[in-house]
Amino acid sequence: MKNLRKKRIGKNLRIAQVAPLWFTIPPKGYGGIERIVSMLAEELTLRGHEITLFAAPGSRTSAKLVSVFDRSLSEANISWSNPIWNLRNLSAAFEMANNGAFDIVHSHLDLWALFFQNLTKVPSIHTMHNPLYRTNADATKDDRLRLFTEESSRTDIVFISESARKLAMVDLPKSRVIYNGIDLEHFHFNKKGGEHFIWIARMNKHKGVENAIAACERLNAELLLAGRIDPTQQEYFEKIIKPHINEKIQYVGELKDNELPDFYGSARALLYPIEWEEPFGLVVAEAMACGTPVIAYKRGSMEELIKDGKSGFVIESDIEKLIEAMGWIDQIDRGAVRKYTEDNFSKERMVDEYEKLYYELCLKQR
Repeated sequence: MKNLRKKRIGKNLRIAQVAPLWFTIPPKGYGGIERIVSMLAEELTLRGHEITLFAAPGSRTSAKLVSVFDRSLSEANISWSNPIWNLRNLSAAFEMANNGAFDIVHSHLDLWALFFQNLTKVPSIHTMHNPLYRTNADATKDDRLRLFTEESSRTDIVFISESARKLAMVDLPKSRVIYNGIDLEHFHFNKKGGEHFIWIARMNKHKGVENAIAACERLNAELLLAGRIDPTQQEYFEKIIKPHINEKIQYVGELKDNELPDFYGSARALLYPIEWEEPFGLVVAEAMACGTPVIAYKRGSMEELIKDGKSGFVIESDIEKLIEAMGWIDQIDRGAVRKYTEDNFSKERMVDEYEKLYYELCLKQR
C-alpha cells in the first residue's frame, strides 16, 4: 500500500488511544468506532510508534493494552447512559500522560475528554464519531453543547465528514475533517456480486430499514437484513420489521467481522435510505470496497462518501426515487467502485492524516 513505508519527519511518538469500553478492539460484531481505533492502533504500531490502547479486556492488539474494567461494558450489561467506567478510562490515560508516558492523547469518547484536557500540558485530540447537534429543544439547557462551547477555543477536534462539521451546533475554530478508513485487504473485491440487495446497520428506524423493505417488496426483490438489535430496539423489530420477514426478505442477524466481506461482495447493491444526518456510515465504504454499489438517501455524509453515478446513487428521500435507482444499479462498474474506494477510504490514508496531525500538535507544544 502506498505511504505504508514512507519516510517520516521527526521521532516516533508515544500515543494513547482511548477507546469506548462497550466492545472489544476490534469488535466481534457491531462496532464502527472500535474498528477505527483498532486500525489506528495497529497501523501506527507498524509504523514504529509506541501505542498504548485503553480499551476493554479481551481486545486483540499489537499495542500495549490497558483495561480499567474486567469486562466489556456490553457484557456487563452496563447502560449506555452510564459514563463512570469510560471516565475512569480517560482518567487513567491522562494520569499517565501527566507522568510523562505520552506525547499525545487521542480520545474517541465524545465530550468526556473535555473534563481532562486542561489538566495536562500533553496535547490531546478528540475524534467526534457522533453528531454534535442539539439534543434539547432549548439550546441553553443542552449541557453537552454548552460544554463544547466553553471549551471550543482549546479543543483540537476531528470530524469524520464535512457534513458532520457543518451541522455541528458549536463553532470549533481548531476543527478539521479526517474521513474514516477501512482495511482494503480484509474487504476483498467481488467482481460479480449477486441478484439480491442488502441492508446492514443497527436495527433502527433512522437507519432506513423500513424504506429498504418497502422498496424491495414493491419490486418483489430479495433483501438480506443484517445488524445488531439492541435491547431497546427489540420491540421495534418484533412489531415493525419481523412481520415482513419471509422467503424474499430475510434477517441474518448480527454478523461477525469475518462474515462481512462475503455479505457485502455477494450483493447486487447496498440499500442505505437513512432518515438521519449520518456523520459517516462505515458500512457504505465497506460495501464499496467489495465492489458493491450503494444507493443512499441524500442525508448527512452520503454525498461525500458515494460518487453519484460512479459508485452508486445518492437520491432524494423518496421511495419512488429509491425504486428507480434500484433499476439502474446494474449500470455501475463494480471495478470502478473498488478503485474509487481505494483512492479515498483506505486505512493508510486515514492514518497518514492522523499521523500528520499528531506531529503538528506536538511541534506546537514545544
